Amino acid sequence: MTNTVASLFKNGKRTILVADDEFINRAILSEMLQDEYDIITAENGEEAYDIIQSHSKTLSLILLDLIMPKMGGLELLSVIKNRNEYSGIPVIVLTTDQESEVVSLNTGASDFIPKPYPRQSVVKARIHRAIELSEDRQIISDTQNDVITGLYTGEYFYEYAEAYDKYHPDTDMDAVILGISNYNVLLERYGKEKCIQLLSMLANELRKQYLNEIAILCHKEMDLFFIYCHHTADHDEKLQEISHSIDCVISGVKLKMGIYKQVDKNLELRNRFVRARMAYNKLQDNYVNEVSVFDDEILKKILFEEQLCADFKTAISEEQFVVYFQPKFDITGNEPVIAGAEALVRWCHPELEMISPGLFIPLFESNGLIYELDDYVWHKTAAAIKDWRGRFDKKIPVSVNISRAEMYDPNLANRLINIVEENGIEISDLHLEITESAYVSDSSMIIDRVNNLRSKGFFIEMDDFGSGYSSLNMIGELPIDALKLDMLFIRSAFKNQNMKMLDIVIDIADCLEVPAIAEGVETEEQYLKLKESGCELIQGYYFSKPLPGDEFEGFLR
Repeated sequence: MTNTVASLFKNGKRTILVADDEFINRAILSEMLQDEYDIITAENGEEAYDIIQSHSKTLSLILLDLIMPKMGGLELLSVIKNRNEYSGIPVIVLTTDQESEVVSLNTGASDFIPKPYPRQSVVKARIHRAIELSEDRQIISDTQNDVITGLYTGEYFYEYAEAYDKYHPDTDMDAVILGISNYNVLLERYGKEKCIQLLSMLANELRKQYLNEIAILCHKEMDLFFIYCHHTADHDEKLQEISHSIDCVISGVKLKMGIYKQVDKNLELRNRFVRARMAYNKLQDNYVNEVSVFDDEILKKILFEEQLCADFKTAISEEQFVVYFQPKFDITGNEPVIAGAEALVRWCHPELEMISPGLFIPLFESNGLIYELDDYVWHKTAAAIKDWRGRFDKKIPVSVNISRAEMYDPNLANRLINIVEENGIEISDLHLEITESAYVSDSSMIIDRVNNLRSKGFFIEMDDFGSGYSSLNMIGELPIDALKLDMLFIRSAFKNQNMKMLDIVIDIADCLEVPAIAEGVETEEQYLKLKESGCELIQGYYFSKPLPGDEFEGFLR
């Protein structure tokens, strides 16, 4: 049915078609109804069909005589109910034959009015009720189906899925989320109309792929589709078929699928799709895998991360985060000499004990808590530098890590300067480590930000150099004061005995006239080779693991 409720009115009245070959019957019904309705009449089936075609968007009801010339009432009723654009218009048949009443109702009629006609109030009541029921159905249809795809909207999707479970409690079901992982990029590339076409195509492809399954489909969010279906082992094959069909029309669409197989029906339906979304979210920033299946490990990881986020504020206030220091040694002379340190944060959780920064740093970078944690670490580091200078009369710089997220803060330099001033140390005491990948992600903006930091006097170390993000022709343009060799790069060089690459990277530092710092140095062999190659500073377990402040002080005495 194409007409919406808003289009059913004309001049404040609903419109009714009276189709009857007898003039007297048309006249009687018109006289009964004309005070409340606009009446259109037809004297045979063909004329009635022509009127239906031209007035389908405004007709509220058809009063249909079953016995008419050219096209009989039952034939016309069958045509109306088998055409989507007309099937929603309610039809009341006019007949003297009780057997025909049953046939008419089975064919799709809403009601019947016997001949001769009953009193006016009865006729009006039946017409009013038929129109009211039709409009209620239309209102539900307008809200339950997404206008772009024709699939269910969220609330109705859940209702129908719950109803299915009610009558099929023992059937194994899968909760599936299909998403367009690069929808915003496609929107910029192709525009709104093309992306609406894409969504419609995806809906059609989902119907095709799940045609032979019991499947309830939903367009949940602009770039997400929900599927609740009988358990099947070939979701990934269906995804491949969908991707292929879409790619033939629109290139560059990246589809991902998160699946919760054989759902636990003790969970609320929405929570089943929470698990499917957990699996889907695991694919974000994953450029290799397209399908992820929910398992207990995913749940454990999510719950663990939720606990970390919930405990964060308490951890800050109770100083559960502890700054460790790993010494850096100058190896250019005959004997290694301590020349600095790197500040590294550890979380001493009261229940989970020591938590690796590899578990919470990426999490806090993604949710914004990293800003508060960085401020905490920088303050603690600056306070330690001040304390050591006062007690040991030694000036050694300590480097702190600047996360990629921090580089987008236009107030970064002022925040760091305030920390320096509040703790009574010098800018040269606080070195800043910025990862190689940060320079590449938004190079022009990051370079401007780093140049600003250097203009204030901060010493910049490019961290993780050799991890493969920057090109050689880019290196000469980057504002840096030291190259810090990636730990994995050093391990790989020694494991594969590829010392030439190690020499090349140190030569790059020489060309840039900046010191090379090697981290992750663990053996005497590595130490001696790096010294021979001209590396100036070394950090790693060969000299010391990261230490709490009081233990690190042993290097300062």
